Amino acid sequence: MTAPLDTDGPAAPPRANGELTFAEPWESRAFGMAVSLCETGAFTWPQFQGALIARIATAPREEPYRYYRLWLGALEDVLADLSVVSPADITARAQTLAQRPRGHDHRA
Repeated sequence: MTAPLDTDGPAAPPRANGELTFAEPWESRAFGMAVSLCETGAFTWPQFQGALIARIATAPREEPYRYYRLWLGALEDVLADLSVVSPADITARAQTLAQRPRGHDHRA
């Protein structure tokens, strides 16, 4: 991976013994999407980091801290800002996926 991940600070991903940790499979997929899109030139890593830090800074403190929900939101923000995908498309796709039964294959 060529994206320079923070090891400290607000944008640093969760780690255990120096290794990245993911609580659910979708978290690793969201991580991989952001890194892959950056590596293919869809956006720069500083653009993504800035969006992630902005998401973290505005996250409600009363909720449990969900790093990869914020990561995914930052990815959506960057792609919408670059007009790669519209916010309406993101919302529509999220609603479609949310309506599927638990355990359903969400790759479609």
